[in-house]
Amino acid sequence: MAVRACGLIIYRRLQPAAPSKVADSIEYLLLQTSYGTHHWTPPKGHVDPGEDDLQTALRETREDAGLQATQLTLVDGYKKELHYPVNGKPKTVLAEMKVYNTEIKLSKEHQAFQWLKLEDACKFAEYEDMQAMLKDAHQFLCSRK
Repeated sequence: MAVRACGLIIYRRLQPAAPSKVADSIEYLLLQTSYGTHHWTPPKGHVDPGEDDLQTALRETREDAGLQATQLTLVDGYKKELHYPVNGKPKTVLAEMKVYNTEIKLSKEHQAFQWLKLEDACKFAEYEDMQAMLKDAHQFLCSRK
């Protein structure tokens, strides 16, 4: 049986930007695992019994990065699923930081974090499906008015 996981793609805006500059004003939060290959990923984790997808995503974000739900604004209209052959089907939604410079507090499962523009975030996220999801999220954000 596949294990289900959920998480949030967390982003922040560097400054209020003109519509033509929106793409350059967005940075994504990636965390580096302290285990395995030390890969970079948004906060995510397995669904616990009795949790729904959003509860899991918010709990994992709190545990992995020290961010509370009150510090985030969930973005309506965006939801994506990634399919991993080993780990099941993680579901990810978008969330924007309410305060640009909110402190990140890593769990023991992570050893570093970076705020990255799309191009660098895709370089750090080695897996093609994660890169595609970041690009898709970016396109979604840039198309919003």
